[in-house]
Amino acid sequence: MSVPIYQIDAFTDAPFHGNPAAVCLLETTRDEGWMQSVAAEMNLSETAFVVANSDGSFNLRWFTPAVEVELCGHATLGTAHILWEADHLDRTQRAQFHTKSGLLTADWINRRIELDFPALPAPLIAPPADLLEALGLVSCVAVGRPRFDYLVEVETETIVRQLAPDFAALRAHGVRGVIVTSKSETSGLDFVSRFFAPGAGIDEDPVTGSAHCALAPYWAAKLEEAEMVGYQASPRGGTVQVRLVGDRVKLGGQAVTVVRGELAA
Repeated sequence: MSVPIYQIDAFTDAPFHGNPAAVCLLETTRDEGWMQSVAAEMNLSETAFVVANSDGSFNLRWFTPAVEVELCGHATLGTAHILWEADHLDRTQRAQFHTKSGLLTADWINRRIELDFPALPAPLIAPPADLLEALGLVSCVAVGRPRFDYLVEVETETIVRQLAPDFAALRAHGVRGVIVTSKSETSGLDFVSRFFAPGAGIDEDPVTGSAHCALAPYWAAKLEEAEMVGYQASPRGGTVQVRLVGDRVKLGGQAVTVVRGELAA
């Protein structure tokens, strides 16, 4: 039986920018080995697998080419986008996803998608041994430890944009990834970031919604703002609008369908 599969560029309004994700629309749950094989075949930072429930909600899981992950923003945004675009949901309906990180939702608001995700605070810690060296840094402003990653604030946007990490050395730290961020020097942006996740099989993720679940509370405290605009300065690049609401983060962005097809295996 063929499976509908799509490739969506998330956190962008133009094809070939933002972060690409594959989305598989399944009639029934498939085994983990099959899903992992599909994700490896697609070779994107994440492939999403979604199954409709009788109550109108969906079960959603995400896999990198190497492992299953507990939280993924761009593939959730891509999933919501295709559910509305392919008329599985009306745009007046909220998309509800049951995931390993609990219930996540998506709403269509003024031509963009807004995700409701958990905030991931980043308590400050001493820099772990060799972390700065692995990033190619001599110093930093601060290091935090959100749930899945390290968060490293550096002095300038230029430092963020010019980083060339040692990915093998980062992988040895045993976390999903490392977020590097600074206050933005660019008009219209509040902060910039990059996200390196060799521990999850992705050297650099283009635009990472889950990283912004940590970036939002971190920069909200520093800038004393609840609503901000972040830019992930990967080669593809992407803009994420963030809004901190209690212990939740609203992640806003657009998405574009670039591939529609069928998975034959």
